[in-house]
Amino acid sequence: MKRLRILLTGASGQVGQALAQRLYGAELFTPTRSELNLEDSAAILRYVDRTRPDLIINAAAYTAVDQAESEPEVAIAINAVAPRVLARAARHHGIGLIHFSTDYVFDGMQSEPYREDDQTAPLNVYGRSKRDGEIAVLEECDAAWILRTSWVYAAHGRNFLNTILQLAQQRRQLNIVADQWGAPTWARTIADVVTRMLGDDGRMTLHARMQHTRGVYHLSSRGATNWQQYACRIVEAMPALGLQAQLSPAEVAPISSAAYPTPAQRPSNSRLCTDKLTRVFGITLPDWDQALDECLREMKQEMGQD
Repeated sequence: MKRLRILLTGASGQVGQALAQRLYGAELFTPTRSELNLEDSAAILRYVDRTRPDLIINAAAYTAVDQAESEPEVAIAINAVAPRVLARAARHHGIGLIHFSTDYVFDGMQSEPYREDDQTAPLNVYGRSKRDGEIAVLEECDAAWILRTSWVYAAHGRNFLNTILQLAQQRRQLNIVADQWGAPTWARTIADVVTRMLGDDGRMTLHARMQHTRGVYHLSSRGATNWQQYACRIVEAMPALGLQAQLSPAEVAPISSAAYPTPAQRPSNSRLCTDKLTRVFGITLPDWDQALDECLREMKQEMGQD
């Protein structure tokens, strides 16, 4: 059987690295920024023309939420313009596109988890750029999956998990926001779900399946927590990792968003309903704390604690 040729942008990021590990059976094109500048539309088209992939997975994104407030043009170029160009290239070559988006396309005002067809109303530049990227992909490509996720973390890279692990070894008290709710989602979970979505069911080509199931899907862990509770859970796990915390979970104090002002406003409710993904693909997401436990076990093994 012919190996799938996949163009994977953002391969050095958390989701990109997890995807590269899971898609080892495919022929992957993983250009670096110097090899493919996503702010250069012509370069994107040339790269796709040259590599002729069977599928494009766009895991690249501008994710500096606060910094986007002061440099919106860069966020828009990477999160909105580049996805449009990639979608146009995918349609031109008759291939599918998988594009990642975010819970930040919502304003967080509703009390229930957000469904895919709920009204988007982003609160910040980052969220608006991602929302515009979604619109662009759906306008340009007839075989696209847009996967909204939330609070992504991995064992490596810059994320909340690693930030708390570092700070807890340095400080005797932490003040963490407790009025923003969502589901921490392991990058490995995302990669596993994408791999299952790509699985060949033998009845139609990948492009045809992506046309048939085209649209937006929520891909985040089940359950919900807030940042303070999440931080407590991380601190609790530190002894098992062989890490010496300078504080206990009781010294991780809950504070309001108002007490921790940031340039970009965040939604208070980032919970995403994943029923559509389960209904269409038969995929059930793990609970957030279950996935976190598995990630921590892998970190423990890497640290030689087992």
